[in-house]
Amino acid sequence: MGTLQPLLLALDQGTSSSRAAIFNPEGDLIASASAPLAIEYPADGWVQQDPNEIWASQLAAMSSLSEKISPENIKVVASCGITNQRETTILWNRRNGKPCGPAIVWQDGRTSNICSKWKMEGLENYWQERTGLLLDPYFSASKIHWLLENEDAAKSALKQGDLCFGTVESWLLWKLTGEKNHCSDMSNASRTLLMDLRKLQWVDEFCEIIGLPTNALPELVPCQGNFGTIKSHLPFGGVPIQGMIGDQQAATLGQLCLKKGEAKCTYGTGAFLVVNTGDKIYRSNSGLLSTLAWTDPNSSPTYCLEGSLFNAGTVIQWLRDGLGIINTADEINKLAKVVNNSGGVMVVPAFTGWGTPHWDPSARGLIIGLTRDSQKEHIARASLEGIALSVATLVALAEEALEDSLGELAVDGGAAASDVLLQAQANFSNLKVRRPINLESTAKGAALLAGLQSGVIANLQELSHQKTNNAESFHSEIDSLTRTKLLKKWNDAVTRSLGWHE
Repeated sequence: MGTLQPLLLALDQGTSSSRAAIFNPEGDLIASASAPLAIEYPADGWVQQDPNEIWASQLAAMSSLSEKISPENIKVVASCGITNQRETTILWNRRNGKPCGPAIVWQDGRTSNICSKWKMEGLENYWQERTGLLLDPYFSASKIHWLLENEDAAKSALKQGDLCFGTVESWLLWKLTGEKNHCSDMSNASRTLLMDLRKLQWVDEFCEIIGLPTNALPELVPCQGNFGTIKSHLPFGGVPIQGMIGDQQAATLGQLCLKKGEAKCTYGTGAFLVVNTGDKIYRSNSGLLSTLAWTDPNSSPTYCLEGSLFNAGTVIQWLRDGLGIINTADEINKLAKVVNNSGGVMVVPAFTGWGTPHWDPSARGLIIGLTRDSQKEHIARASLEGIALSVATLVALAEEALEDSLGELAVDGGAAASDVLLQAQANFSNLKVRRPINLESTAKGAALLAGLQSGVIANLQELSHQKTNNAESFHSEIDSLTRTKLLKKWNDAVTRSLGWHE
């Protein structure tokens, strides 16, 4: 009997579920399991979760996965990578490990007044220059400030010097290592508004503004490294944790977008365009974010430009749970295919505000162009097209910043299973849209990172043939005049959605 090849474990903690997956050294998915995660909406624009439920959900996915694979295979799991919903902010007590309030989710808009105050104080340009980000409720800084101002447990831990801050990868690492290791990788840290993008260091001055003592910060570490081992009493106990990376950066890595100008879009809860810009920080004047993609073990950075949309998969959930015009998420494709076009209907998916390019937390969604002939089929198709039109806007901004066409867009995430969505994406962006057979690019990226650090994978270039093997492609089927007219109507519709909740 031959020796079993080493395997790689990826923990993918997302907004609506947690996943655990096993990959081989070629990045092929061997097995996966998931567990749902509840989201609370206590007020309009507020989005939060229970940190203990985040951990319980990830643990449940790990347990389920460990039961799916043989003991022999568990023994050859060589390394673990963690990837996660970014910006979601958790404070906890170092002494007893208890959360100091809810996890405030990346989509949450409750801190818009805090951000407005900082802008009025003239802080945005300096903050943007240092971090590559804008002063928006999306990022962690204002969420930390809100928790420190409003949660008694946070105030108490702060007073006693026992406070810990972390984004989700920090919280998972803390729990996986038996409440021992408190670290944040640089890709996640680059989304907090607290890390200098060029120096790759925490900015004490920004911590002071938000009221966070520097002793509450996690240790800043590269995306590859030795971050501890999974405690022996947990599933996959003893496996070293050697990769940590934010989910959108992980998907970029998983799609093997390794060269400058290569881009991917993930359609998950939101939609996120990430363009690799190599070792250079590109700045955008039109709302794209300059951020860190990943680092090597020596902290040498790869940067990216990112466009962030807060609602993609949520649109499909709304059609199912809110309007009730579909019973399951995949029914949207059947419904959308019944009609050849949206009948002039447009759905602007700004349920929790706009990210790129408007950065308007007061924006709200709308349906425009309704007539007496409008049917649920038109609304279903317009909902998918609304996601694609939103992303097409991001593509145009990225091409403008890079002064070059992207040419191709790799896609992944749950909604990327929709042919209607991807054909619309090709039509509206005028790019070749490439969909891999396996849409688990986020988990794959975390596994590849762990594989590099453990030596199971020599280099990622060896895997680049996977970009064309087993991939489906979509190409534009409309002319440029039709595209231009559509995008003008779209921009008019989006403008109407802005400032709605002020």
